[in-house]
Amino acid sequence: MSSHTSLHHASHGSSPIDAYRIEDEPFYRSSGDEIAWFGHAYAHRLPMVLKGPTGCGKTRFIEHMAWKLRKPLITVACNEDMTASDLIGRYLLDAQGTTWHDGPLTTAVRHGAICYLDEVVEARQDTTVVIHPLTDARRILPLDKKGEIVHAHPDFQLVVSYNPGYQSRSKDMKPSTRQRFVAMQFDYPEKEAEAAIVAGEARVPMALAARLVDIAHRSRALKHRGLDEGVSTRMLIYAAVLIGAGVAPRQSCEMTMTQALTDDPDIALALRGFVEAYFT
Repeated sequence: MSSHTSLHHASHGSSPIDAYRIEDEPFYRSSGDEIAWFGHAYAHRLPMVLKGPTGCGKTRFIEHMAWKLRKPLITVACNEDMTASDLIGRYLLDAQGTTWHDGPLTTAVRHGAICYLDEVVEARQDTTVVIHPLTDARRILPLDKKGEIVHAHPDFQLVVSYNPGYQSRSKDMKPSTRQRFVAMQFDYPEKEAEAAIVAGEARVPMALAARLVDIAHRSRALKHRGLDEGVSTRMLIYAAVLIGAGVAPRQSCEMTMTQALTDDPDIALALRGFVEAYFT
């Protein structure tokens, strides 16, 4: 799948969300029927939750689907300091006085973008409550500070993601929120598919990508035995990029895998052993 295919769309400047349109096809290799399933969900504008480990391709998938559907994509990286105003907007002072400025969620709702809330459980629960009226038949966003109710554009869809295997119970998605979404489970691809992804993204030979994937699979066996997460597909791509640029394989893996995953000397030693088994 080419990552350089252009998308033809309305000319820039005709809409506040034109800047969020994806012109070039994001590289994505399907591992099942997820593209078709998402297409059905979007056709009915059903809110969607993507579940899966960090770095397995959830964000790349939604970027690919936005490109494929020719819809703008507004992405919000959620964090514990994010407030409801960060999502919906606030009054700000400017040259004309006090003016309302839409937040990313409101912009998507007004103008018909896909709004992607990445790692939504990282946000405070009192913040995520604002999405509830958008996830049922009402499809509205109340702006209490402005005294306005925004009815969702026909093209608007809400998509959120989180990693259920990594979050503590205090940061799990509340049932009252979770039950408002249709869900799709993501995981790391099968070995051959993952190697093809790494080779395609980093532009390295398949043989090198396959060795990196083997290291990742061995590291994932350490999950819950000292590691919260094993080596992700994203980490493999980083390692492959560095190797392709001339950095020694063991040093590349040290930077992108071992040091990135753990500070525990025993776990780091085990990871280095995996690397040395493939790169002597």
